[in-house]
Amino acid sequence: MRIEIAGRHMDVTDSLKAHVEERLEKIRDHFDKVIEAEVVLCVEKHRHIAEITLNANGIRIHGKESSDDMYTSIDAVIEKLDKQVRKFKDRINRYKPRKSKEQRQYHHNIIAYSDIDEDIEAEESEGHRVVYREKLAMKPMSVEEAAMQLELSNDEFLVFSNADTMHVNVLYARDDGTFGLIEPQF
Repeated sequence: MRIEIAGRHMDVTDSLKAHVEERLEKIRDHFDKVIEAEVVLCVEKHRHIAEITLNANGIRIHGKESSDDMYTSIDAVIEKLDKQVRKFKDRINRYKPRKSKEQRQYHHNIIAYSDIDEDIEAEESEGHRVVYREKLAMKPMSVEEAAMQLELSNDEFLVFSNADTMHVNVLYARDDGTFGLIEPQF
C-alpha cells in the first residue's frame, strides 16, 4: 500500500502518520490489489479536516470529514470510507454479468489533429484560454458500473467508455438523487 500524507497549515507528526496508517489497514483488508491512498490533513480556524482519496482495484473512493480534533476527523473519514467500500463490495457481489459475450465492433473517428502548441495559440487568439487539461484513462464499463463509481467518488459527473456502445458517455448526478446520462448522437 502506498500512502501519501500531506498537511496544510499544520505539521504532520509521526503519531498522526502512524494513526492514519493503522486505520487504513482496516480498509486494505477489503482489496486484493495494491491500494494508493492520498491523505490531506488540514486545519482551518478551529476545524480539523481529514480528506482521503483511495485508488484500488480500478475504483476511486473519496471521503472528507471535519471535527474539533484531528484524530476524531481521521476516524470519522475512515469509517465513512469503510462504509462506502462495503456498499461497493455488496453491489459487486450482487452484480450478474451478461450471459453471452457478443462481438463488439469498435468505431474510431478522427475529427481533427493539430499540434498542442497550435491548439493553445488558437484558443488564446479566440479569447478563450484553457488553463487545465486532464487526460482520463477510460476503461469500458456498463452504465450500472459507472453509476456505482460516481456514487463512490462524490464527484458531480463521470466520463466513461460505455461497454455496450463503445462510445464516450457522461453520467451526472441530479438534484433529486437520480442520475442523468449523456450519450453521443450519430
